[in-house]
Amino acid sequence: MDATVSFPEAHLSNRELEAQITELAGHLNAANYRLLSLIAEFDRRNGWSDWATQSCAHWLNYKCGIDLGAARERVRVAHALEKLPQISAAMARGELSYSKVRAMTRIACSENEAYLLSIALHGTASHVENLVRHYRRAKEAEELSREARQQAGRCVSCFFDDDGSLVIKARLPAEAGALLLKAFDAAMREIPPIDVSAETPSERPSIAVRRADAVAILAESFLAHGACAANGGDRNQIIVHVDAETLRHGCAGRCELEHGPALAAESARRLACDASVIAIVEDENGDPLSVGRKTRSLPPAIRRALQARDRGCRFPGCPNTRYVDGHHIRHWADGGETRLSNLVSLCRFHHRCVHEGKVSIQVLDDGAVRFVAKDRSIYASDSQSARPSDYMKLSVIHHASGIHIDASTARSRWRGEAIDYGLAVEALLQRATRSPSVSAESSPAAIG
Repeated sequence: MDATVSFPEAHLSNRELEAQITELAGHLNAANYRLLSLIAEFDRRNGWSDWATQSCAHWLNYKCGIDLGAARERVRVAHALEKLPQISAAMARGELSYSKVRAMTRIACSENEAYLLSIALHGTASHVENLVRHYRRAKEAEELSREARQQAGRCVSCFFDDDGSLVIKARLPAEAGALLLKAFDAAMREIPPIDVSAETPSERPSIAVRRADAVAILAESFLAHGACAANGGDRNQIIVHVDAETLRHGCAGRCELEHGPALAAESARRLACDASVIAIVEDENGDPLSVGRKTRSLPPAIRRALQARDRGCRFPGCPNTRYVDGHHIRHWADGGETRLSNLVSLCRFHHRCVHEGKVSIQVLDDGAVRFVAKDRSIYASDSQSARPSDYMKLSVIHHASGIHIDASTARSRWRGEAIDYGLAVEALLQRATRSPSVSAESSPAAIG
């Protein structure tokens, strides 16, 4: 039998709804400030390092369900607020949203904090974002030459669209852009010629389509032949010389990079988890007697099956799906078999954690794997959610802390006036060269 859920909000008038929304927004602003303060202190203490996590942002992703990029921003903003007492106080009172504070902390300093706060209180989040963007562009124009700006702005981003297509966006310096265009032209000449008689002009591939085909040719060519400077061998090959007993038992013995320093035995065991291995038999003087064939620890078929099964690092809460290794739960040097039931995918960080003894892996009866810390606690994929009754209402907490929040606290003070971004940027640039004694009241208003 379905239960009917009733919402008391349905009986509120529009004015009452508006008042409750804006008041709750103020309480959330103050709660967000409290959250950021806790994050800053937690990161300062390295509280996250007690777990097998790489950073405070990874811990937030794991324990709080915050997207990794958003978690990194939270940590950045949390530390930035420690140096911005006026903005911090306004957010603690519930007057500033996280969106406004996040934007301001990208450029805020002691010299311009008061002015930015005035803009944020009397404008919208969009006003603050636009002002920060205009100011950063103005600062870049001040500090960088044209060529330097091109170098500083170079980037390539890619993502998979909803239909599975890969979307690539690039910004290249002029010289690199010219080289790429020449590469496109050369690759397009390798595309089979168009049969003009068999196609109407509307059916012929456009330049954009042919360049897309050229990208595939460039990628295949590079993957087949590599860079010109790599004629001598594998570019990413790392050779480690390690005694069999050292590899098998971790005891004292030779374990060193070729033409490089010594390695810890456990580091060699980690590298050997997913690497090519060549066995060399030596006499008592260290002279080679025989050299075996190169063998892969993970054959291609097993690697494909492992990737299909794990789809990235298996450690609970870890978001890494690229640059993962196939880890032998029982090391092959100890007699462990190279089969799926004895393999698990781990990112480089968690792979080190396992081989350094910070985390152990247990295989359960049903074939699932469990990660166990040194203190025997278990890393669970889900953290237990506290019951709602465990928490006081935000309004009660803030009232007890002396914070008064009502329907007007978080409401924007903007009344529809136009904002002069040129004037606002000029005022910020002035503050970049003046002393901190310049107040917001003594500067020209940007909104009005």
